[in-house]
Amino acid sequence: MKKILLLCLWLSCASLAVAQRKPNYLFIAVDDLNDWVGPLKGHQQAWTPNFDRLARRGVTFVNAHSQGALCNPSRASLLSGLRPSTTGLYTLQPGVRSVPALKDHVMLPQALAAGGYATFSAGKVFHDGSIKPAEREREFNAYGVAPSIPTPPQKFVVTPDAIKLMDWGVYPERDEEQADYQIASSAIAYLNKAPRDKPFFIAAGFRLPHVPCFASQKWFDLYPDDKLVMPPVKANDRDDVPDFAWYLHWKLPEPRLSWLEKANQWRPLVRAYLASISFMDSQVGRLLDALDASGQAENTIIVLWSDHGWHLGEKGITGKNTLWERSTRVPLLFAGPGVKANAVVTRPVELLDLYPTLMELSGLAAPANLEGHSLVPLLRNPKAKRDWPALTTHNINNHGVRSERWRYIRYADGSEELYDMRNDPNEWTNLAKDKRYVSVIKEHARWLPKTNLPAVAGSAQRLLEQVNGVWHWEGKPIRWAELER
Repeated sequence: MKKILLLCLWLSCASLAVAQRKPNYLFIAVDDLNDWVGPLKGHQQAWTPNFDRLARRGVTFVNAHSQGALCNPSRASLLSGLRPSTTGLYTLQPGVRSVPALKDHVMLPQALAAGGYATFSAGKVFHDGSIKPAEREREFNAYGVAPSIPTPPQKFVVTPDAIKLMDWGVYPERDEEQADYQIASSAIAYLNKAPRDKPFFIAAGFRLPHVPCFASQKWFDLYPDDKLVMPPVKANDRDDVPDFAWYLHWKLPEPRLSWLEKANQWRPLVRAYLASISFMDSQVGRLLDALDASGQAENTIIVLWSDHGWHLGEKGITGKNTLWERSTRVPLLFAGPGVKANAVVTRPVELLDLYPTLMELSGLAAPANLEGHSLVPLLRNPKAKRDWPALTTHNINNHGVRSERWRYIRYADGSEELYDMRNDPNEWTNLAKDKRYVSVIKEHARWLPKTNLPAVAGSAQRLLEQVNGVWHWEGKPIRWAELER
């Protein structure tokens, strides 16, 4: 009888220990991926079986948005839990620790490490170059490889900007030569040797479909040119858009749609973007397979996100740097213990919410100054109430507010846009000047950030600022005669 009581006591303690054990995290970042994946239905031909597989295992947030329409501010916001307008970090430079508001701020990986996690990073998690070599140990316990996308000796496409990364085509010959393959391999190697006496946080940052959009031939074969479905584009779509909207992407390496059409490169770019997505998806699959084989899946929460979207002709442009849906909407998926399976959330959510979410899931106290809101209620019940819209900021005092039905944009000069996303998902009709929607605008405008810090010292690359009453793009005054449409 005594042995039975002892066995029951041991089983009870073991069950309690399992219940109290912090979950592991497989934290998968993707670069420049818009909603062209199966679970978000952004492109009817997108072949992403591993995104689909992950969606079946967990919750897909179909109305998730980044806080910055550019890599560095978006990633800094997610990892810090603070908005770009709160920190003044709007551009590709400087690095996060050069920003006064972030110099000593506890970033998400640091908070998890302090809570007992073994933390690891491979690939692009923070923006490239934003963490100085001397600061690396501060951010993660361990690092894997972080290779750049391999490039051919000569560009395939001669774009208006000679930057080497602005390219697309069939390259390299073997998947194993790709940066994302090597990043996945590095994360898998750490997964297989991660400490078993503490939970792990494995961050794997894939580079595709960021330009150059390269993939081997088999991925292009998924999208025959003669059957390629092009994104919907409306002629003169910008006729009802404020002039100031041009300022957010005044002169960029990403070509305009007009150039792509003239150079017969629109279809090749769309095809290459889709091919690079499908290759990247295969690397997500390698991570999922390795996790399942490791015996750790039952106690691992998978989080997959992209830092922002990407235009492929919509509104006459390619690239990001806008406050429209194509630039702000991102894939966000959760799967694992305690997460409802095969569920969809339509409530607007933010990448900013990831920090408080992971802290709550781990039973850890989050820093008091985080600006996001935990997604745990929605992970348990996808229909749970949520009181906040999603906000995106690009350069000082330009904001987009996304609710479940509407997108409201206000630019730094006070000009506005309003779109009914339920009836006009392509954002073709700006309703901001229609008096019938005054109350809708008022309701959304109340969420605009009250704090709008100027760009921090050292801000560079894609900086829009006002100097002596004149708007400047990257240090040069904006002149309409120089606009390339």
